[in-house]
Amino acid sequence: MDHLIFEIGLAVALIAAGGFISAKLRFSVIPFYILIGMAVGPHAGQIWHLDFRFIESAPLIEFMGRIGVLFLLFYLGLEFSVGRLIKSGKSIAVGGTIYIAINFTLGLLFGWGAGFPLQETLIVAGITTISSSAIVAKVLVDLKRTANPETEMILGIIMFEDVFLAVYISILSGLVLSGSSTLGGVLLSALLSLGFMLVLLIVGRKAVPLLNKWLNVSSNELFALIIFALLFIIAGFSETIHVAEAIGALLVGLILAETEHVHRIERLIIPFRDFFGAIFFFSFGLTIDPLALGGALWYSLGAVVVTLIGNFVAGMLAGRSAGLSPKASSNIGLTIVSRGEFSIIVANLGKAGGLLPLIQPFAALYVLILAILGPLLTKESKHIYKLLNRIFKFEKRNRTDEKAALGDDPAG
Repeated sequence: MDHLIFEIGLAVALIAAGGFISAKLRFSVIPFYILIGMAVGPHAGQIWHLDFRFIESAPLIEFMGRIGVLFLLFYLGLEFSVGRLIKSGKSIAVGGTIYIAINFTLGLLFGWGAGFPLQETLIVAGITTISSSAIVAKVLVDLKRTANPETEMILGIIMFEDVFLAVYISILSGLVLSGSSTLGGVLLSALLSLGFMLVLLIVGRKAVPLLNKWLNVSSNELFALIIFALLFIIAGFSETIHVAEAIGALLVGLILAETEHVHRIERLIIPFRDFFGAIFFFSFGLTIDPLALGGALWYSLGAVVVTLIGNFVAGMLAGRSAGLSPKASSNIGLTIVSRGEFSIIVANLGKAGGLLPLIQPFAALYVLILAILGPLLTKESKHIYKLLNRIFKFEKRNRTDEKAALGDDPAG
């Protein structure tokens, strides 16, 4: 253990270098963290003929990455809250359902068409369905699109995805981690997971007045200890009943978002979310053999094409259901195409379940491509829409539909 502190310091310095480069290039930081992890991971010696490997610190870095997942999901829970999910409205529910249905179905078809077994197909569908909240939110802020008419739908779909993710990871946990191979076993595990989630949310909301009292302390040290105790105990207990620990963290965030101390909790959590979240992406990169990516190249490229098509179609339909213009609707699909932290979480679930090794490099390459393409497509969405509008005549069709709805259909 003589070099443990030095290795951790070196890892953090490399992560900081990746963040510095991404800031200079004004690009999403996630692919840089993953690429640096790949470049200095256990397989790096085969490429660079240098010993970059983090030998003593590897287990600790992996554990810190797990902590990063908890903080990422916990913070998302704080941002949305159960109340906000309920108040999101019918249009967001419809748009979110359209988005999930199209992308999840395409993910299942892609996994089946690629010849993956059932469990791997379910993992692939999860990887390709969920957008990166972190990348999407950053892009919206950077491009000053928070006031755009389609942004409410984009954020609503992201919230809808979080709910879907919670349910889907619960089901996957029962299938992949508990070893249930029968339909009855899967349903029992899923019901146990969903029951735990519902009970925790109901009890948590009832306990809000008590939580307000407990958290009404002036000491920042005591306040942090209470928050961290709630987070780690509930997330850890979730894991013991085969519910992903990340979902336990999300549920704690949703509950604490209802308290009067939510802004104080956010200020406390943000530095931990950023620090441990960066280590999470770096630790994921450490597990990837760059030489193995070639075997996943065509699978990843195929999944990227399917995702681009599915996102655009889903965005157009979701926007149409909410009465948005074709241009605003196209922005929805082009903005939420990025994949990141949640795809990696689902991929790690496959790794924990001992599924095909191909899943990890497939997810890594898929996330890298879309983490790079996503912000670019969002930035150039205006030009992309103009090009597609010349081909598919979205605006002409929209005007025709409006006339038909008013009883002034020229074909009538």
